[in-house]
Amino acid sequence: MSKACVALLVAVIAILGGICVFLEQYDGHVFDPLKLQEIAKEAIAETGENEDVTELVNVLLSKLHKEYGQHILDEPEWMFNNAGGAMGAMLVLHCSVSEYIIIFGTPLGTEGHTGRFPLADDYFTILHGEQWAFSPGELTKSVYKPGDQHYLKAGEAKQYKMHTGCWALEYARGNIPSMLPFGFTDTFFSTLDFYSLWQTVRISAVGMFTELAKGKI
Repeated sequence: MSKACVALLVAVIAILGGICVFLEQYDGHVFDPLKLQEIAKEAIAETGENEDVTELVNVLLSKLHKEYGQHILDEPEWMFNNAGGAMGAMLVLHCSVSEYIIIFGTPLGTEGHTGRFPLADDYFTILHGEQWAFSPGELTKSVYKPGDQHYLKAGEAKQYKMHTGCWALEYARGNIPSMLPFGFTDTFFSTLDFYSLWQTVRISAVGMFTELAKGKI
């Protein structure tokens, strides 16, 4: 390897390391996980239990727009998401370098690996149905019901199951770009669904650059 290549590699590593350190210390977050849980609970209470979650999603979107305004996408798009062996649909509501919010779920049920993200925390608030989860060493499952928030601390991982029909409001905080490979890998080694991959990349990139233009990391 030439000296120029070594120098370039060192520079790239240094830049990426600097970005990771910056995001670790960044405190300009727009969203608060407890406030998001509160908004989700309000939407659940207003719409009641119904197998058709359309009204619940619409009420939730209205409340999120009212609370966070321009930081919630005006016309979000539904798309498939395959990650960690699980499959569902997601609606991207916000994507920036340091935060993302999606609605994720399936009316059929699914299960898989949560992913292990050393640089980001994840908050999974159940809207409808149940999520089951466990960590190695736990011999019984944890059950999360509507209104419950499942917190996955940075660096942790679990097996999870969205039992039968289940929908959730998911919020991640930290180094969001570091999470993206987990969401892409199943496309290349399993589904070959490049259309959904393109949707994910396009919306994530547009969201990040739009937020940066507003001064939001």
